[in-house]
Amino acid sequence: MSRHLLVTGGAGFIGSDFVHYVMAHTDDTVTVLDKLTYAGSRESLAGVPSGRVRLVVGDIADAATVEPLVAEADAVVHYAAESHNDNSLDDPSPFLTTNLIGTFTLLEAARKHGTRFHHISTDEVYGDLALDDPERFTESTPYNPSSPYSATKAGSDLLVRAWVRSFGVQATLSNCSNNYGPRQHVEKFIPRQITNLIDGIRPRLYGAGQNVRDWIHADDHSSAVLTILDRGTIGETYLIGADGEKSNKEVVELILDLMGRESTDYEHVTDRPGHDLRYAIDSTRLRTELDWQPSFRDFEAGLAATVAWYRENEDWWRPQKAATEAKYAKVGQ
Repeated sequence: MSRHLLVTGGAGFIGSDFVHYVMAHTDDTVTVLDKLTYAGSRESLAGVPSGRVRLVVGDIADAATVEPLVAEADAVVHYAAESHNDNSLDDPSPFLTTNLIGTFTLLEAARKHGTRFHHISTDEVYGDLALDDPERFTESTPYNPSSPYSATKAGSDLLVRAWVRSFGVQATLSNCSNNYGPRQHVEKFIPRQITNLIDGIRPRLYGAGQNVRDWIHADDHSSAVLTILDRGTIGETYLIGADGEKSNKEVVELILDLMGRESTDYEHVTDRPGHDLRYAIDSTRLRTELDWQPSFRDFEAGLAATVAWYRENEDWWRPQKAATEAKYAKVGQ
């Protein structure tokens, strides 16, 4: 039977990918609640069937907006977050409001109406691993956030767990590795490098570029979230990853190769303060207990398709580009 989902942050990168995925793979209807800050756009929902998706522009920290939407939903899928580390270092305050107060507001509405709740989080709550450490993050890894962004996401995770235990909210959680794919804001690592190259600008790499991230295509993240929503055990956390560990240097060099440039044609810039060394996800629990598997196992092929998307959709990212680069230029990055 079809459900009605409330997807917060559904006009952002991974939220809109989830909405597109739900439209393609279920009969569900969706209400998107999005503040439409710089990171969200109506254009990210282009092509979804208007009869099954509606967009409500509003703030997840506003109880008067949130409560009636939660009341009419069968489930809430909570993507909305301030999510860029550099921005959190520049001004942490929006991260506290959205990631903590916003999550609290949604949880209170879910508690009042008995609404199923799934909370989207990040592997960054676990801090980082040494580059030569064979270990990977698991559901039992202690939290050790490094930035205002990851600290507020860790706090939001703990709120969800407390509301499950104290109030019986029917919630699950997931922590995912770094996403890539279409419709990601150009401030982020992969689309920034791609769009710089389209504009004839050499890619920029923090420090020596040895920092390792565990990459997953946004469609695989979406399929995992839908699997957890359907079959996950209430109160449990599932880590989502696709065994995609690559250093930032490797990713930049691969983008250069895919775009017909010399793999060494990039420049180094000052490293980010507190830059985490390595993230790595162990998604064994999700794969064994819920029988989930990633579809995008070839990172190079997925990245090539992402490059093609940005080449073919300049009208989507071009309005964001100048302001993003001006912001980076102020800090020499």
